Amino acid sequence: MSKNKIIINNALLIFGGIVGFFFLMKILGLNNVSELRLLNFVFVLWGINKAIKTNIKLNQESLYFSNFSIGVGTSILAVGLTILGLIIYVGFIDPELITVLGNSSFWGKNLNLSLIVFALAIEGIASSVICSFILMQYYKNYKITNTSIA
Repeated sequence: MSKNKIIINNALLIFGGIVGFFFLMKILGLNNVSELRLLNFVFVLWGINKAIKTNIKLNQESLYFSNFSIGVGTSILAVGLTILGLIIYVGFIDPELITVLGNSSFWGKNLNLSLIVFALAIEGIASSVICSFILMQYYKNYKITNTSIA
């Protein structure tokens, strides 16, 4: 499987997980609890791990930088999709989300969509690199054998 296909498939899984979790929080009335948004980290770690494992298993690729770049690429694409989804959501469905975020202690008071997008992009890129690096500490010594990981 091509590396681009691995990145796209797993980025879509991360995006789907985050969007699904966001809507579940909204349905349960928990969308004003900003701390729950930190659980997005779980979806990012899961997607990056799946992307690296897929590359190792299907492409027999064990080079550190190659797998690291697959992880970073997957999560950066997922961050981009999530930001695009947020822009669409705030623009067409629920503009009051900015007010909800502004009332949380996590973001601060003087929010606008541009500031939120910028902050999410920076946080997303940083978490992409950090999550990929953390997972690569496990996979850096992984040796490909005939009985690859599942």
